[in-house]
Amino acid sequence: MEKKIIDIKEFAKLDIRIGKIENAERIEGSKKLIKLEVDVGNEMRPLVAGIAEEYNPENLIGRLVPVLVNLKPTRLMGVESRGMILAVDVNGRPILLYPDKEVPVGSQIR
Repeated sequence: MEKKIIDIKEFAKLDIRIGKIENAERIEGSKKLIKLEVDVGNEMRPLVAGIAEEYNPENLIGRLVPVLVNLKPTRLMGVESRGMILAVDVNGRPILLYPDKEVPVGSQIR
């Protein structure tokens, strides 16, 4: 699939912030999904992430992760997701991204 080239104005439409995972639990009936409660600086956001085969929920609590916060909300397995954590796909496995230094929750990625 050919990727569309975007300009800086289109990129600026993305609201990506550093969030802190405050709670994480597996979604019953799913092998891949974890429900996360993420502090994005000005509010807590429920997020659903397909990372359960790679990460244990208890090891995610307290982690800082980039979050796309202005993604249209959706429901996955009956659970509301109001954003998306960013990850790298390595041979079909999600690998989370983290800042290399401590940064304030809610910091915007530009």
